Amino acid sequence: MKAIVSVIGKDKKGIIAHVSGELFDMNINIEDISQTILQDYFTMIMAVDMHDCALSFEEAAARLAALGEKTGVEIRIQSQQIFDAMHKISLASDNI
Repeated sequence: MKAIVSVIGKDKKGIIAHVSGELFDMNINIEDISQTILQDYFTMIMAVDMHDCALSFEEAAARLAALGEKTGVEIRIQSQQIFDAMHKISLASDNI
């Protein structure tokens, strides 16, 4: 299963290390990553592959959310299919 992970919060050292380490611990592969700093805010989006993850999607999401609380950032994970569908609907409504 493919998924999209988003991370947003005040910039600080170690955000990428914490998130990528947690994904590694859950056997989730990062396939693509984009990150930037907007003023003082860190933003990152990752495309990941959960094929080898033994946890359920909900368990992985809960672990990432807990990591976000611990590190002071918001971490969300969405199924890539849902993410793609939401953006298709958004683009379609922009053309109305």
